[in-house]
Amino acid sequence: MQIRKSTLADLPHMQELYAQARAFMAENGNPTQWANGYPEQSMLEGDIADGVSYVCTDEEGRIVGTFVFFVGEDESYKEIFEGDWADHTIPYGVVHRITSDQSTRGVGSFCLQWCFEQCGNIRIDTHRDNRPMQAALAKNGYQRCGIVYVRGGEERIAFQKAGI
Repeated sequence: MQIRKSTLADLPHMQELYAQARAFMAENGNPTQWANGYPEQSMLEGDIADGVSYVCTDEEGRIVGTFVFFVGEDESYKEIFEGDWADHTIPYGVVHRITSDQSTRGVGSFCLQWCFEQCGNIRIDTHRDNRPMQAALAKNGYQRCGIVYVRGGEERIAFQKAGI
C-alpha cells in the first residue's frame, strides 16, 4: 500500500468510502457520528486545497482508504477533560476522518502507522459509540487520554500515541 495526497479527481472514491463508513457505523451501533452526509463535499474539497487530505492506494492503485493528516495544533485539542494528554509537545500530528474499504484488511493500521512515521506524536479522537475505531486505536498503541469537544460541541474520546 501507498499513501499520497488526495486530488479533486479522487473525490468520488473518497465519498464512496465515507458512504460505506456511515453504513458500517450505523450497522454497528454508531448511527450519529457521521450522520447527514458528513463529511460534506465542500469540506473534502477544502481539505484537498489545504494539502491535508490523503488517500491510501493498494498495489493496483485502487483507493482503499482516506484521511486528514497535518502537523500543528488542533483547536478541539486545546482543552481536554476527564484526563490529560500523554505528551504536551507542540506541534503534534493530527488524524481526522480516517476510513477504509471494509473489504481490504489492514488499511486503517497502515494509515495510522504512516502518520506516526511522519510525526512521532499523534492525536486523534472518536465517538463514544465507535467501538471498532477504539479497538483499532488500542491495537495500534494509542492510549485513551480523556474527552474533547469538537465542532458544534460534540463530545469525543481523545487518544494519543507518542514517542518513537
